[in-house]
Amino acid sequence: MMETINSKGITRQSAIQTVQDEVMLNAAYINGDWVAIEASTADSKQTNADETGSDETNNYALYDSHSGDIITTIRLCTQAHVDTAVNAASQAYPSWSQTTVDERAGYLNAIADTMEQQFDTLVGLSVLNNGKPIEEAKIDVSDAIACYRYYANLIIKQATLSEVLTSESSIRLLKTYAPVGICSLIVPWNFPMVTTAWKVAPAIAAGCTVILKPSEVTLLPELMLGNILSEVGLPKGVVNILPGAAEVGAAMTSHPLIDKVSFTGSNVVGEKVMSQAAKGIKDISLELGGKSAIVVCADVDIDYACDLIIGGIFTNAGQICSATSRLLVHENIAQSLFETLKAKTESLKIGDGFAVDTQMGPMVSEQQLNQVKKYFDIAVNENLECLTGGEIVEGSGYFATPTIYTDVPVTSQLWIEEIFGPVLVCKTFTEKAEAIALANDSKFALAASIVSADETQALEMALQIQAGHIWINEQQIVLPETGWGGFKQSGIGRELGVDGLSAYQKSKHVLLPY
Repeated sequence: MMETINSKGITRQSAIQTVQDEVMLNAAYINGDWVAIEASTADSKQTNADETGSDETNNYALYDSHSGDIITTIRLCTQAHVDTAVNAASQAYPSWSQTTVDERAGYLNAIADTMEQQFDTLVGLSVLNNGKPIEEAKIDVSDAIACYRYYANLIIKQATLSEVLTSESSIRLLKTYAPVGICSLIVPWNFPMVTTAWKVAPAIAAGCTVILKPSEVTLLPELMLGNILSEVGLPKGVVNILPGAAEVGAAMTSHPLIDKVSFTGSNVVGEKVMSQAAKGIKDISLELGGKSAIVVCADVDIDYACDLIIGGIFTNAGQICSATSRLLVHENIAQSLFETLKAKTESLKIGDGFAVDTQMGPMVSEQQLNQVKKYFDIAVNENLECLTGGEIVEGSGYFATPTIYTDVPVTSQLWIEEIFGPVLVCKTFTEKAEAIALANDSKFALAASIVSADETQALEMALQIQAGHIWINEQQIVLPETGWGGFKQSGIGRELGVDGLSAYQKSKHVLLPY
């Protein structure tokens, strides 16, 4: 998370005007140009979109999650567009892969510069299409900009040839890196522009060419990237953007010309992606689910600990893979902490993302709201103790109350399963070893948080907790330098940091005599 850029007035009306004036609807960005997506033959008939936003044509509705109203209706790509985009990336690859690191860094910095110039526009589209509060959207755009700049700097610093020490005195061994090839990148709806930058920036820094499929749910801010790439003059075919649904993603992951697949999303879809990518032995990166724990020790400042708990589960309405959705609190402070946590949670301002005082916005879609409601119903059936929340907000939009359940058994579906909503489940512990065992009691191992006045103790716990990223006494800040990814069923590989660049490179060794 980087410092955000100062912005001017950002309103729903200005964002809607941007959709009308600047967002390229009904088009895919292929080979450096916007290619119209033609209406299917059934489009001439009068049809009504169902709750998923789609109908029997290739039309797809994009919703304002605050009101539930349709922002606009667009057309989605087909498999034919995938073939065209992959061919464009394939044709661009030989020349792009041989560009200098300075050239690639220049384009990455130009993308960051242009995003800075369009900061308010991108923030407005994110709030409109995703529903998140405006301050969170500002952080997202700032993070995306920082990511492009980070990989511009990193690729310049990477040695073209480095010497590897060996035990043989008569030979030299040199190491270099080559791009992995043509990449299919599939990103989710919860962090538009951010996850895209995590994949696109290191891929093109490495010399790869890419086909990007943003989530069809949050296309409005993502489609602006095509305009930005044209403005900076990125060579044709290096980045291609396909607004499409699941069948487009499947075509991208199974295409014979694709060398690597990088997917962020659910475990159910991740397993399908992995299976599809197996044909042809494609390189693969998967960033999947989480059920992260936050451990609160007995020596903490309770007020500060509650702020960290709330930030870890209610940011982005809990729609975060790393959300610390399992609270483990020492029994000596549990009663006092729960009282404070309940009061702070119930004081959260829930509402329109465009309102400056909103602290938690709606769920991204009706489908996601129904997912959260399903777990509210399960909690009732399991007789869980609800400290606060547990309800869907009646009226327009897709709002769920921030919710906390206490004394949740480890056999509960709410303890085990990723909800992807503003739902916190809690247990108490007596000993450090018990807290570590409970934190590790999950098929996921993406992230964790530890709150303790004893940093030495917290670091010892961090070494024993199974997770790819751990925060100690801090909010969920994610830096471009951070390697991001988990263990167990949280995925394969890493994004961000040096590891993120390595994900799009293959090492090469050259042996020669002295």
